[in-house]
Amino acid sequence: MARWQPDAGERLRVAALDLFEERGFEQTSVAQIAQRAELTERTFYRHYGDKREVLFRGQDWLNELLATGVADAPGTGALEVAGEVLARAATFFDDDQRSVSRRRQQVIDANPELVERERAKMAQLALALTGAFRARGVSDVRAAVSAGTVVSAFQVTFELWVAPAETRDFVELGRAVVGELRAALAADAAL
Repeated sequence: MARWQPDAGERLRVAALDLFEERGFEQTSVAQIAQRAELTERTFYRHYGDKREVLFRGQDWLNELLATGVADAPGTGALEVAGEVLARAATFFDDDQRSVSRRRQQVIDANPELVERERAKMAQLALALTGAFRARGVSDVRAAVSAGTVVSAFQVTFELWVAPAETRDFVELGRAVVGELRAALAADAAL
């Protein structure tokens, strides 16, 4: 086995995605992933805590990146901040990763346990963003509402970005989502 090659983490991720698509998430073992990647199980556990983490690795970095976007945004309004946060997210979701992200999302969508884990990760993101809004002096309720708005905009942008026929980049989609949100709020204000 070529276990000492420097690309072990990526080889494991590719092997896992292939197997999850072929056999299903539940039917795929860590041993099978390691074998497909021509690595050992021990090497797998050096890179990932469990097979779910192949799909969710990077979440802490994403939370930090987006919370920094809240901190660095020019204003404290949810829409202004959403634009900044989505622009930051684009560094995480570049077009080179779109096909992998699409595959990843299909695996998640096919497994209720993984859907629940993704929801929990979004709840963690909302808490991180709420804290970032509070750190800017925003009141507790407004911080929570603003964070929820930003997370919703992020989720919609991501869902559009991984859609099968979508070709627009993450930044362009984020701008469109924030524009739709702005229009919806303006329409509500006019009532």
